[in-house]
Amino acid sequence: MVSFINEHRDEYGVEPICSQLPIAPSTFYDHCAKQQNPDRRSERARRDDALCADVQRVYEENFQVYGARKVWRQLNREEIEVARCTVERLMKRLGLEGTRRGRRCRTTIPDTAAERPADLVQRQFLADRPNQLWVADITYVATWSGFVYVAFVTDVFARRIVGWRVSRSMRTELVLDALEQAVWARGGAKGVIHQRQGKSVPVDSLH
Repeated sequence: MVSFINEHRDEYGVEPICSQLPIAPSTFYDHCAKQQNPDRRSERARRDDALCADVQRVYEENFQVYGARKVWRQLNREEIEVARCTVERLMKRLGLEGTRRGRRCRTTIPDTAAERPADLVQRQFLADRPNQLWVADITYVATWSGFVYVAFVTDVFARRIVGWRVSRSMRTELVLDALEQAVWARGGAKGVIHQRQGKSVPVDSLH
């Protein structure tokens, strides 16, 4: 915003531009003064600049794998007193992120060429009776032996899980088995709308 004002101030003037933007002329002039004289900035801003250099140094010295917790501990070992939340804030400001262990899990890999059923409930997750609307989703859970995928179906009216399945691999059968269990548990319910991530189909059409 400040750079935009600087680019157009000669043509339109500072005050007219500020009147159209969410910034006061005094704020703009104060910012420019601090840019010309850094000593006018707050103590916190000056300390942040010094800490940013230390955070960047520790991050680079450790092969760019340290997260905020390890960077914070290393700084304190060097007798640079700083709060962990401050390190997190500065790393976010610098765009630094530690390496995450383990593989990433994806539960949704969209097929842009696939047919997309209509949203029959228009994102209104309300039901007046049991077996009127079921919502389904799939997620993953970290265990000591690795990630497992969990598919579940919930009755919106009762807010109760009526079908679920767990598997080490994410295949179509995982979600279909959860739906089959829900149909069996509800005595072969018919006329139910089965909603998943904005797509919905009548349960009758699945048989």
